[in-house]
Amino acid sequence: MRESILTIPISEIFEPKCGCPFCRMRDTLEDRCVEYIMGAAMMEPDVREQTNQLGFCKTHFEKMLQQKNRLSIALMLQSHLNEINSSIISKKRLFSNSKGKTAKISELNNSCFVCSKIEWGMKRLLVTFFEMFEKSNEFKKLLSEQEMLCLNHYEMLLSLSSSMISKKALSEFEAICTSLLQKHLAELINDVTHFCNMYDYRNSGKNADWGNSKDSIERTVKFLTTR
Repeated sequence: MRESILTIPISEIFEPKCGCPFCRMRDTLEDRCVEYIMGAAMMEPDVREQTNQLGFCKTHFEKMLQQKNRLSIALMLQSHLNEINSSIISKKRLFSNSKGKTAKISELNNSCFVCSKIEWGMKRLLVTFFEMFEKSNEFKKLLSEQEMLCLNHYEMLLSLSSSMISKKALSEFEAICTSLLQKHLAELINDVTHFCNMYDYRNSGKNADWGNSKDSIERTVKFLTTR
């Protein structure tokens, strides 16, 4: 399959063969979006309108704080708080009872500007990903050589695959994805079990062999949650 402006980003994401490639895809989109919103885009009226309406989730507030540009965050918070106050809290005519107001607050509590942009980007990248799997044996091999798939993205791929690729390619796709997940799951089970066994007094001492188990808790959390 000939490389194009659409396939190059997918190839770049899959080349490292480290961790879950779809976590890398999400992380790439996430980093670019956070950098974008913390830069000049913060002052663009159409972007500010969206951030006022959607706000940000806890994860992406933390990502923004890591950028160390507190003034940008404060300016966005200022207009976002005013939007909440004027369009929900103080706007009496719009709501005949408290249910309408709480529904709007619930909608706001479950929205995030960065999450919405990541979802938009992922949908488009996944269309190209499935096309590449269907048309390129080289890319099939690249997928099969990945280190792992996390549980969340394994479920995502199997849910989408039946509507994105042909029945002929579907069984091979599911087999590759399941193999990647099972291989990593077996490693985690082994490492977490070894970690627990190391707390037996018979395994303690200066020369205790922890193997690959010391970070098994963190790796398992990432496998289960993508974070």
